[in-house]
Amino acid sequence: MDLEQLKYPVGQFNMPEIFDDRQAKIWIAEIEALPEIIKKATDNLSKEQLNQAYRPEGWTLRQVVHHLPDSHMNAYIRFKQIITEDIPIIRPYYEERWAETEEAKNDDIEMSIILLKGLHQRWAAFLKTLKLEDYQRKYIHPEHGEEFTLGNMLGMYAWHGKHHLAHITNTMFQNITPNLL
Repeated sequence: MDLEQLKYPVGQFNMPEIFDDRQAKIWIAEIEALPEIIKKATDNLSKEQLNQAYRPEGWTLRQVVHHLPDSHMNAYIRFKQIITEDIPIIRPYYEERWAETEEAKNDDIEMSIILLKGLHQRWAAFLKTLKLEDYQRKYIHPEHGEEFTLGNMLGMYAWHGKHHLAHITNTMFQNITPNLL
């Protein structure tokens, strides 16, 4: 597998041409389901597996799991800002630095899975109250200097969960070779 495939095992996010209620419901369901899927994917991982990087010079699986609630807490706050403010400029954060903090590198992933579960339960409840026109609300991401829609952000975070889930599941099986004998 080449580096690009290791970085983006589910490909990069692309906003579909059509964004409708059906698509919103699919992405909300994916966000709502993610914590349980992450829990199942990590339940039987050993300490050695959790400390394995998903790619050369990449984060360990432990860091990936701790990254998910860090990132998604920021997303939840951004969603609230976009709904309650007129074209807010969202605040970026240094995710790579957050992933290098001691607890992200060393602590038990169970605390992040619990946090992710509560966060996603609350986030999905909020998302289910939105109307299709709410997803046309805009925000500015200062790193890109352009406007995006809330619908785009919804899709990006549904993708984000699958993206990191694939890092976990691909790493778990990358050293297993089939017995051809």
